[in-house]
Amino acid sequence: MELKVATEIGKCLSNQTRLQIMEWLKKPENNFPPHETLKHFNDGVCVTYIQEKSGLSQSTISTYLTNMEKCGLLISTRHGKWSYLKRNEQLIKEYSEYILK
Repeated sequence: MELKVATEIGKCLSNQTRLQIMEWLKKPENNFPPHETLKHFNDGVCVTYIQEKSGLSQSTISTYLTNMEKCGLLISTRHGKWSYLKRNEQLIKEYSEYILK
């Protein structure tokens, strides 16, 4: 992992809400209802559910999630008009290994 990527990830994780989102997404079935259409978490959690749980405005949570996706922490999948997000476990593992060096 490059230092620049690790730095961007660190910036994303330095915010309490963004870190909390990562915790929620680690076990989505414990923190969110499955979307009524998909009925599973294979593609992640509906962005609307993340926004509702956070209690933040749509614009704030959208900015947070976009930044988390840009640095690679989250993977986005679209189904129709709905966006779903899940953790990028491979990148999280690489980041953990990088900071443990």
